[in-house]
Amino acid sequence: GVLDPLGMVIGEGPGADEDRRGIPFVGRAGQYLDKWLDAIEVTREKNAFIGNIVKCRPPGNRDPKPVESDACISYLREQIELIRPRTILSVGRIASGLLIGTPAGIGSLRGRTYYYDGIPLIPTYHPSAVLRNPDLRRPVWEDLKRLGALFEELQSETEQTEV
Repeated sequence: GVLDPLGMVIGEGPGADEDRRGIPFVGRAGQYLDKWLDAIEVTREKNAFIGNIVKCRPPGNRDPKPVESDACISYLREQIELIRPRTILSVGRIASGLLIGTPAGIGSLRGRTYYYDGIPLIPTYHPSAVLRNPDLRRPVWEDLKRLGALFEELQSETEQTEV
């Protein structure tokens, strides 16, 4: 992954493909996520880092239990500190809720910008949810445009300070 990326994407945990390969978001949902990022000119190779709240796949692909999330969240906090992303895109209810600090559903969380340790955080639906329900494509696109606008702001700030 890239250090000091424009964006860090944080999901809930690895699925079967991810667990097998040891890389986050490599299955169908991950390929779909890459398309989303591509639409706002972000790639894993260039300016994005992709991670998860829990690092191991919960049995039967169930939601991680609070004790599992709690065990991994300090690792994620450290990761965020080391990677120093300029923005965070959280995908899905679990990742978004943990980072924002609320049990609210993703439908009510999305559409706003939050802050995690001073880093702008934009929550959106998980790519696997959008694969199941194409009606979610429009709200996700709105969230991605919000993220893209943040990137532009950050890049123009960087260019101004470099001159």
